[in-house]
Amino acid sequence: MSKPERTSLELFRLKKSLDTLAKKEGRGTELVSLYVPPGKQISEVLGMLRDEYGTASNIKSDTTRKNVQDAIVKVQQRLKLFKHVPKNGLVIFSGAIPQNGPGSERLETYVLEPLEPIKVYLYRCDAKFHLEYLQEQLREKEAYGIILMDANGASFALLKSKHLEVVQEITSGVPGKHRAGGQSARRFERQREAKLQEFFNRVGKHANEIFLQTPNLKGVILGGPGPTKYDFEKGDYLQYNLKDKIIAILDTAYVGEQGVDEIMERAPEILRKVRYIEEKKLMQDFLYQIGHDTGLAAYGEDEIRRALNTGAVRMLLLSEGIDIVRVTTKCSVCGYTAQETMKEQALRAFEQNLPEQHCPKCNSQSLAVAEVKDIVEELAEIAEHANTEVEMISTETEEGQMLKNSFGGMAAVLRFKLSR
Repeated sequence: MSKPERTSLELFRLKKSLDTLAKKEGRGTELVSLYVPPGKQISEVLGMLRDEYGTASNIKSDTTRKNVQDAIVKVQQRLKLFKHVPKNGLVIFSGAIPQNGPGSERLETYVLEPLEPIKVYLYRCDAKFHLEYLQEQLREKEAYGIILMDANGASFALLKSKHLEVVQEITSGVPGKHRAGGQSARRFERQREAKLQEFFNRVGKHANEIFLQTPNLKGVILGGPGPTKYDFEKGDYLQYNLKDKIIAILDTAYVGEQGVDEIMERAPEILRKVRYIEEKKLMQDFLYQIGHDTGLAAYGEDEIRRALNTGAVRMLLLSEGIDIVRVTTKCSVCGYTAQETMKEQALRAFEQNLPEQHCPKCNSQSLAVAEVKDIVEELAEIAEHANTEVEMISTETEEGQMLKNSFGGMAAVLRFKLSR
């Protein structure tokens, strides 16, 4: 099975990073955003940053000047870690972020590799980080085919991201239901049925030609007034793998552009359901293994970790609603380390109480938090090293809620049974 261009994990990671960055605000125009497209020379970008550092020396405010120049230096340092720009480009954000009011600024730097090639080359100083070019990559990139039809004609349209194009319109040549005088009713119906079959064959041929050549075609929507669309769907007029992609059959008042507009109004809800259907199938696979006691399912943090570390996991399912972190504590005296899993909201109280705790190895009160890692990231990294597929499951479906509430937000379908 070929790997999709953008996995649910990659989209989740990008969205989470952008949500974090969107909350960051600087004092004045002190936050640096740098977008470097693929093919750009690192040396050229470093030269531009040196020029910007010199320009920043003209800033009148001592604090603003220092913060901007410090951010530029930090961006330069991160940029020098790359021998060349990655295939999709490189985005670096840096700036002094106030922690608790004026004077509490802390220099923060973030490096992101886009999911798709970026086309813009941008350096900007502002009160916020410029995220719009990365936010664009969160939009659905798949294409959807639309067939609108009734007994009089059919329209074919393509929906790509937010762009809609009516590709073709054809007439049916099917006579109306009222026969001319002198013609027998039975003969008229036979002729009309033959014309309708011919029309259905033409609709299928046009649809096959248009949609089978469309990259990333995710689904097909059938629409139109009356029962014609249902009669078409029942027959074998579409190529079989195109027919399998039908995701919705909708009643519309019109065919043509007006009908396409009706579909567009309802498209967001339909497209959302497509992902939910995918998620439901993934969860139902896991629940089947549980229900039939196949031994090919795992849940609970300890069992999931054991399965991942033995390479037994085929598919790791993680809830988008999971709010758990993995905390590493270390003793500064003897080097003792320990790891603990806890709810994110419990972290602050844990950190406050830690200095009072005694090290289990040397008994000194020298324990401190060495690292805090989101459990999604930690488990996903282990999974990626084991060549395991990772799917993020929303909490919008009944199965998604079950994953979060009944299975602790993590579950796995296994390649082979774990030894006891």
